[in-house]
Parts: sequence; C-alpha cells; structure tokens
Amino acid sequence: MTNTPTAEQIDQLAIQLPLQEQAKVLARLAQRLSDDLSLAREGEKHERDAYARRVEVFLKMSDEFAAESLAAVDSADDIRQLRDERLLRL
Repeated sequence: MTNTPTAEQIDQLAIQLPLQEQAKVLARLAQRLSDDLSLAREGEKHERDAYARRVEVFLKMSDEFAAESLAAVDSADDIRQLRDERLLRL
C-alpha cells in the first residue's frame, strides 16, 4: 500500500507556502489537469472515429450483400416455378 497523501494533507501543506509558491503549485496542477483532459478527449475522439469506420464498413458490406441478393433473385421466375410445381401436384 502506498502512502498517497490526501487532498486535505496537501491543502494543509500548501497553505504553509508563500503565496508565490502556492500560485506555482496551482499553475502546475492546472496544466496537468488540462493535459490529462486533452488526452482523454483525444482518446474519446479516436474511439468515436474507429466506431464510425466500423459502422461504415458494415453498411458498405450490407449494401453489397443486398445488391448481390437482389441480382440473384428473379421474383417472376420464382413465382412461375412455384406455379408450375403446384400444377404438377394437382
């Protein structure tokens, strides 16, 4: 287990610093938080872009499959064949 200081402990230490040093600590924290937030946003954007690409590929494959299926189906011929088979059974 690590001895990670709590926010209250850090606050108590910070108020012991001169104002100029407190301002430096605050600036460093603000920069670190800003950097972390930027990285998180970039990661989220990367995930959204990857998802969009997967959806795009899926839709393209679906369109291609649908086009192949429609080209392979001749409804009129299928109906004629069903009718002929029915007539033969009667």
